Amino acid sequence: MPEQTARGGEPTPHAPVPHVTGSATIDGDVAEIIGQTLPWDDLAGKTVLVTGAAGMIPAYAVYTLLGLNDVRDAGITVLALVRDVDKARRQFADAADREDLLFVHGDVRHAIEIDRPVDLVIHGASPARPSLHAASPVDTIRANVTGAFGLLDLCVASPGARFVLMSSAEVYGQRVSDGSLVAEDEYGSVDILNPRASYTEGKRAAETIAVSYHAQHGVPITIARFGHIYGPGMALDDGRVQADFTADVLAGRDITLNSDGSARRTYTYLADAVSGMFAAILQGEDTAYNVSDRDGFISIRELAEAFTRARPEKDLTVRFAEGVDHRRYNSVKGQGLDDTRLRSLGWAPHVGLGRGLDRTIAWHEERGEGNRS
Repeated sequence: MPEQTARGGEPTPHAPVPHVTGSATIDGDVAEIIGQTLPWDDLAGKTVLVTGAAGMIPAYAVYTLLGLNDVRDAGITVLALVRDVDKARRQFADAADREDLLFVHGDVRHAIEIDRPVDLVIHGASPARPSLHAASPVDTIRANVTGAFGLLDLCVASPGARFVLMSSAEVYGQRVSDGSLVAEDEYGSVDILNPRASYTEGKRAAETIAVSYHAQHGVPITIARFGHIYGPGMALDDGRVQADFTADVLAGRDITLNSDGSARRTYTYLADAVSGMFAAILQGEDTAYNVSDRDGFISIRELAEAFTRARPEKDLTVRFAEGVDHRRYNSVKGQGLDDTRLRSLGWAPHVGLGRGLDRTIAWHEERGEGNRS
């Protein structure tokens, strides 16, 4: 297999590049993830169920497990739970017919039946787009709550199986904004009478359900709270700013902000986030970990400017919609996730913001959704 070369030309001394997806960007990311110094052998021979496997983050978990088989001969069997098998097979095109990847048709809002014991469940099935939380709040909360119960029952039926919940920064609720990073034990308020809370409360409930199963049934659990993740697989019509900005750059449009752009969040590249999740799974002793890159704690305005720098040859600028007073820009508005607990495991982001934005755009360019001028 060829040596990996990072975007921008600098060589990276990681594992050989597996051919999992056929995408140079994704396969290169997988090489970097499995090149991390982690006890990967703990996964050897395991059967791993990944729910919501067609989603952006769960799909990278699937790619990582398949990459371990290719590079380390890990002997992992991956069960990919999806609602639409035909669509998933098209998405996983190059990997769809592999013997170590089995698609399972199912919906976590209903009972899930698996015909074999599992060793690890990575639960990523949940409506992720903000528009879905408001439009389909019942489906949103049911996927999180019913899904947690069903999958944890599956773990009870497979003694020793670990349950991993892909949770969210939204569990922290609304806190007084002082510009600080939020640690795993700092919680704010949630307006539980707002249907939009279906996502926040659903994730909170799923976490409590998980720790309850651990207390009563001894199920090992890991909770990974993701911040604002971007990367390959992100739909351009997702509705979040990182998707909107990607679409603008691909189309060669100046980025227009509909606010002063002062809200700050931690933006983390997908491969860094997934390597962080596996660090928590394989090395973590705490229950919950923020999976986020504190170096990506920037404002929406700064994120937009970083996107324009990702393709400088397009000469794009950041504009403000009519009526927005950008003079009121406040650099400390908003909050991000503190990654201290995760870093204590030896994890550190290897891609970072600049290269991460480049790779995100490059993946869409590979698919013909944009081109470099």
